[in-house]
Amino acid sequence: MINKYLIIQPKVEGSVAEEWRQCLDQIKNVRLANEIPIKLNVFADIPDYSEYMKVSKDIRNSLLKHFGDLCPVINVTVHPPEKPWKVAVEAGFMHSVSCQIISKLWHSTPYIVRISDTTKEVWAGGLAEGLFPDSTRKAANAAFDQMRAILEAEQMSFDNIVRQWNFIGNILEVKNEIQNYQTFNEVRSENYHKYRKIHSYPAATGVGMKYGGVKLDFCAVKAYGNLKIIAIDNPDQIRPYDYGQQVLKGKPVGSKVINQPPQFERAVFLADGQESTLFVSGTASIIGQDTIGIDDVEKQTVVTLENISKLTDATRIGHLTGNSDFYTESLILLRVYIKKQEDFAKVKAICNQRFPDIPAVYIEADICRDNLLVEIEAEYSDSH
Repeated sequence: MINKYLIIQPKVEGSVAEEWRQCLDQIKNVRLANEIPIKLNVFADIPDYSEYMKVSKDIRNSLLKHFGDLCPVINVTVHPPEKPWKVAVEAGFMHSVSCQIISKLWHSTPYIVRISDTTKEVWAGGLAEGLFPDSTRKAANAAFDQMRAILEAEQMSFDNIVRQWNFIGNILEVKNEIQNYQTFNEVRSENYHKYRKIHSYPAATGVGMKYGGVKLDFCAVKAYGNLKIIAIDNPDQIRPYDYGQQVLKGKPVGSKVINQPPQFERAVFLADGQESTLFVSGTASIIGQDTIGIDDVEKQTVVTLENISKLTDATRIGHLTGNSDFYTESLILLRVYIKKQEDFAKVKAICNQRFPDIPAVYIEADICRDNLLVEIEAEYSDSH
């Protein structure tokens, strides 16, 4: 699993290409003992779709050229960082001792395979980039098809997915009375029903991205030894897949009579005796199934962090998992999605006060409800 993150920003304001070159230079100069980069998320402010496709291709090519046969997972999304910057990079690193880390290509998409004595992990990202920007359904199906193809190539299945990131173009847009996010939820449900046989879901994030289409990132794990994978609930929140119809927007798709709730767990805990990881899904200011703090970004940020605190309570996790060694001090990443640029300073101040000195990236994105102003995901890693 990823055990360390770095947030990389340019030092001098410039064009997207110039700021990316500055970030790449910093990536090239990172020297961490026995740790290698395996996942790079590049968040950029790009003015139009055609330029986005060009920038993403250039970034991918520059990373493939630099890293060669050990290229990390790459995803470039149009999620503007805090102004004045046009680029921010989130880089995840893994220990390279006592395991084998292999970079592979599915067509032109790099993905990572990590094999240890106890697990096989597959990390991939940027799936379905540039496909069907005018159709959420076609783009989502293409992304799930690519995910399934990579998993099958590694003798794995949808049952092995433990973490998924879903970026939905124009997530709140309604076409023919059907919201893009709801269309994505229907496609996800169809794929899980067909290809996922276990009765739980991955941890997940579902947020908007500028321009159309769908992009997926995922982490899948197959156990060779004694691996625990446990879904974690928040006692103050209804499970997403139990949401009532009143919070699901738009009319049902096709011949269906009800809308499909989003299928993900609030958090997923993994432990194999040597290390543990807690993936906290994209979390917002929701109690029960209702939005709290409408039009108040500070209130929403506080409630969101309280929800994360409930999900990561060490005593409760110890009771649920039998792992009494889990500590909340093992937080290694916050990724914070903020709907409006003018709210960045308020959200950052609250997060920094609660979690000082934690790698955190703040980016602009629409959240899955019109009245949600912020969403936060977190990742914890603890090696014994």
